[in-house]
Formats: sequence, structure tokens, C-alpha cells
Amino acid sequence: MPRSTMSTNQRVTLVSRPTGPATSEHFLLESEPLPELESGQIRVAVEYLSIDAAIRTMLRGQGFHTQIAPGEIIRAGGVGRVVETADDGFAVGDAVRGQMGAQSILTTKASRMEKLENPVEPLSAYLGALGGSTGVTAWIGVREVGKPQPGEIFVVSAAAGAVGSIAGQIAKIDGARVIGIAGGPEKCAHLIEVLGFDDAIDYKNEDVNARLKELAPEGINVFYDNVGGPILDAALDNLALKARVVICGAISQYDDMDNVTGPSLYLRLAERQSRMEGFAYFHYMDSIPPAMEELSGWLADGSLVMPEEILEGIESFPEAVQFMYQGGNTGKLMVKVS
Repeated sequence: MPRSTMSTNQRVTLVSRPTGPATSEHFLLESEPLPELESGQIRVAVEYLSIDAAIRTMLRGQGFHTQIAPGEIIRAGGVGRVVETADDGFAVGDAVRGQMGAQSILTTKASRMEKLENPVEPLSAYLGALGGSTGVTAWIGVREVGKPQPGEIFVVSAAAGAVGSIAGQIAKIDGARVIGIAGGPEKCAHLIEVLGFDDAIDYKNEDVNARLKELAPEGINVFYDNVGGPILDAALDNLALKARVVICGAISQYDDMDNVTGPSLYLRLAERQSRMEGFAYFHYMDSIPPAMEELSGWLADGSLVMPEEILEGIESFPEAVQFMYQGGNTGKLMVKVS
């Protein structure tokens, strides 16, 4: 059995449940000895960990996502390479993806990991453009739920984030006129100059409702929402007839899920014969293979750009979670572990 020379694992655990923003005092970085590898297990050196909005909702004690108890490792998807194996289906050096947790070395049943055949490089692509909670989610939300048609107005919130940046690009590929909502002039410039959006709205410095009326005087046909709160209300107030509102996330609400602010202008849906529909990528399992195939092709030919924001070292994991909720990242936010 090939063996690694590693002897300890560094991991990030939950110290206490945050009642507001999750900050460094809620997490603990600790070391532990690696266990002996059992038959059917593999050892993985984690290369990249995905920082997703869902992490915050896992810390509450109850909710839609799998919950994390104090003392437990923080859940996080990741990619890495096998460094030790006790399973005939995996060899040292194989690239794998799966639920790895916020740690440097994963010891797990081989059956829990997805082997990446002929993987693209860098492996970070499998958490960004090819990630289930990012690129695949964006593809499904656009293609299966929102379904923008050529010439329609497509608006996306958190447009400079991981999902929003991909969703807007897919809508653009499909012929829609794309407007992104993001925070700050640099992000708005990025949407237009790098991602090819038609227009951008700076929610930190502009009146979103007024700008939507200016940029979409005939109304919004598809609104892809990752934010919730006042941004969602502004979009609802500017819907076209038979519009589609796609609820992918609501990052503005996750720090206080006991007091979620719902849309006050939801009657616009009735007035304008429109619909609002929520989804998660795992509701569309049959769509994952075609999504992966098309996203891979776009990446290869340059039709799709996936900016990455990467923090170095497992010790930066708590900082990365805070960074995301402060709106600091452009594109996919990750931690590079090794």
C-alpha cells in the first residue's frame, strides 16, 4: 500500500454558534494525528476548498443545509489528490472532488469521493465554473428555470460573485441583454469589461430601482437573485409582463435567519402575470451532465471566464468566510490549502 509521509492534519472547527456575522472567534484551527488507513479508505491532500454562502447557514443549529455542531469540522467542498490508498479503485496522484471539510488532509471512504478523469488544470476549476454549487447552479438557474430568450432583459444580483458572474455570461451567450448588480465601481467595471455584460448597477452608490427603470424601461424579463432583501424588491417593482424571478440565494439574509426580510412587493407577480421559483442544483440531477459538458466546452474555447479570488493556507479559512459576507471577492472565492 503506497503511503504518504504526512503525520498530522490541520482542521477548522466550530467553537460557538454566531448570532450575527461569523467571525474568527467562532472558529478554531487545531492539529490532530492522522488515523491508520483502513481497507476501502483513501487519504487526500486537500488543494482547494470552496467558500460558499451556505457555510453560514450551516452554523445555525437548524435549517435547510446540513448543520454543524460546536466541536465539529466546518463543512466545505474541495478538490485534492490521493496521497495514500487502501482501495483498488484509486491510485496515488488521482485527482478527486467531494465534501472534504475545512482541513488539510482528508481520510475517508473512497466511495465518498468523485475521481476526476483526465482533470483540467488547475483543479480549482471544479469548484468554480465546473462546481455544482457555482457553475452548474448558474447553468441550471438560467437554462432550466429562468430560460431567457434572445433580446430579453436578464438582470442578476451579486453579479460579480461566483454564481452571478457565470449566470450572466450564460444569459449573454443565449442572446439576452444582461444587467449585473454589484457593489462598487471596480466590480461594475469588471462586469462590463471582463465578463461582457451590457450594463452594471452599483448598489452601494446608485439607486437600484431608479437605474433599473432607466436601463430596462420596458421591464425585466428574467431576474436571477442571489441576494434577497431590498434588491429583490427593486427587481419586483420593475418586472415586465410574464417575467420569471429565479431565487438562487439570499446572502443578505443569512446572518440573521430568524428575522428574514421577505419581499414587500410580491404582488407585482400577480399584477404582471409573472412567477417566482426557487431551486437548488440537486433538484435537477439529470441536468448536471449536460451542464458540465457545455461549461467545459465554454471554458476550453474561452467563451466563459471564471475569475478566482484565492486566500492562502488553511488558517485563512475563517477570514475567507468573513471576506465573502463583506462582499470582498470577485468571482469564485477559495482557500488554497496545498
